[in-house]
Amino acid sequence: MASTFGHLFRLTTFGESHGGGVGVVVDGCPPRLALTVEEVQHDLDRRRPGQSRLTTQRQEADAAEILSGVFEGLTTGSPIAILVRNTDARSGAYENMKDTFRPSHADFTTEAKYGFRNWQGGGRASARETIGRVAAGAIARKLLATAAGVEVLAWVKSVHKIDAVVDVAAVTAAGVEANEVRCPDPEAAARMVDAIAAARRDGDSLGGVVQCVARSVPAGLGEPVFDKLEADLARALLSIPAAKGFTVGSGFDGTRLTGSEHNDPFVMGPEGRVSTTTNHSGGIQGGISNGEPVVVEVAFKPTATISRAQATVDRAGNAVTLEAKGRHDPCVLPRAVPIVEAMVCLVLADHWLRQRAVDVLPPR
Repeated sequence: MASTFGHLFRLTTFGESHGGGVGVVVDGCPPRLALTVEEVQHDLDRRRPGQSRLTTQRQEADAAEILSGVFEGLTTGSPIAILVRNTDARSGAYENMKDTFRPSHADFTTEAKYGFRNWQGGGRASARETIGRVAAGAIARKLLATAAGVEVLAWVKSVHKIDAVVDVAAVTAAGVEANEVRCPDPEAAARMVDAIAAARRDGDSLGGVVQCVARSVPAGLGEPVFDKLEADLARALLSIPAAKGFTVGSGFDGTRLTGSEHNDPFVMGPEGRVSTTTNHSGGIQGGISNGEPVVVEVAFKPTATISRAQATVDRAGNAVTLEAKGRHDPCVLPRAVPIVEAMVCLVLADHWLRQRAVDVLPPR
């Protein structure tokens, strides 16, 4: 079971939803990076359950423990191990699903692959695995900000049929965190909150789209063939639980434009930096960043585990009706925001280090 991601900046996540804990080992972080547990905890707090009425009511502090790799406030260059202990697991809520396959969940496919599965909360298929990603992402975020001035910010762009009107260039962290759904459009956010609350009352769930921008990304990150920057971003973001779609820049909307409409004209800015007047490319051309903001979107399906009665089968193939118990998010979008940011940070940090490895001679 592969649980490692990245080339030079690598992470390996571990743990299960209802085991003793979850966590991550980060390898390849440069030494002498100032890092505190509070910086890691800040992002974990944005991901943790029970933070609002829109999320699962599982009560976990998700308190991070840095076990290695940091000394006197600085990274040492050795592996950074971070542990988060599970304290509010209630495995009994999954007893009625022990031998039953939840529709659109990983229950059946996991058993088909391994012939066995951890039915307590879904094991590694649980979104609780993303704690390790967010913790590692916090380290990558600090590295990018310190070394290159990069800022990564995500928000909820849509929930079900409700679309926000967002100026990507003007979005701020304060605007995203101003409401519990993490949407910087206040009017749309209020409607999203009502829709999610209604879905919870109905025993149902909703999906939507998270948009993310990475600002001040230097030109030159990425590779021109298989390791294109957008390809690695797609792989990272589609590995998030419930993620079903990925676009960069204009995405599918770009197919409705002509080449003359879609091309981003180059200009020389007053500061002597080449830039573009538009950003249909989403900051990536030929698989390599061009210095403009990197803009991506991730589509998330409605949460698979719902309390509404659903037809399914058990392990013996018998038709059964499932009414799932337990504490589940009626919409993953608000908590997915820091996870999307983390995965974008991890990809950018890895490619920043990879570029440093080849950028050893002055350009011609």
